[in-house]
Amino acid sequence: MNWIESIKKYVPITAQEEKDKEITIKCIGMFDDILTRHNELVHMTSSAFVVNKNRDKTLMIHHNIFNSWSWTGGHTDGEEDLLLVAIKELKEEAGVKKICPVSGDIVSLDIIHVPGHIKSGKYVSPHLHISIAYLVEADENEPLVIKPDENSGVKWIPIEEIDTYSNEPHMKKIYYKIISKTQALYKP
Repeated sequence: MNWIESIKKYVPITAQEEKDKEITIKCIGMFDDILTRHNELVHMTSSAFVVNKNRDKTLMIHHNIFNSWSWTGGHTDGEEDLLLVAIKELKEEAGVKKICPVSGDIVSLDIIHVPGHIKSGKYVSPHLHISIAYLVEADENEPLVIKPDENSGVKWIPIEEIDTYSNEPHMKKIYYKIISKTQALYKP
C-alpha cells in the first residue's frame, strides 16, 4: 500500500486526529513537495514510538533543539515508505538494531507546530510537521548510542514517567494517546 493510501485508510480515534487527517489529505492534494523540506510551510515526518517487549517502557532521546525527551523520528526527505523512515531514524538516533514493528499500520497521525529554531547554524522558520507514527518494539537490553548532532541522551523510560521527562505538553498528549491505543490493541 502506498503512503497516501495508508493515510486514507487510517482510522482516527479522536476529534483531533479526524481533523488532522482531513487537513493532511488536503495538503497532499495541494502540495507536490510535501514529502520534502523544500516545502517550508508543511511537510511529512515519520516517527517511532518504541516500546519494550513488556510494553512498560519507551525508548526516548533527549532532543538537542527542543531540549526535551522525545520519540525518535525525522523528515521523510522524499521517501514514500513512511515506516522505513521511522525505523531508519530509530537506528540513526538511538543505535538500536533489533527492531520489530508491532504493526505496519499507522498508530498516530498528528499535525505538529514546530517553532522557529536554529539548526546546523541556520534559522528555520516556524512550520508544520504532518507526523505519521508507528508502534515499534525493540530489545531494551541492546546497547544504545547517542547521535550528538541530534540528541544528548538515549534511554528507556518507564511509560508512567513520561511526564517527568517530556517538557512538551503537546507531545505528551500524543504519547498518552499512543500509550492508550497500545494498551487496548497491542498486548505483548
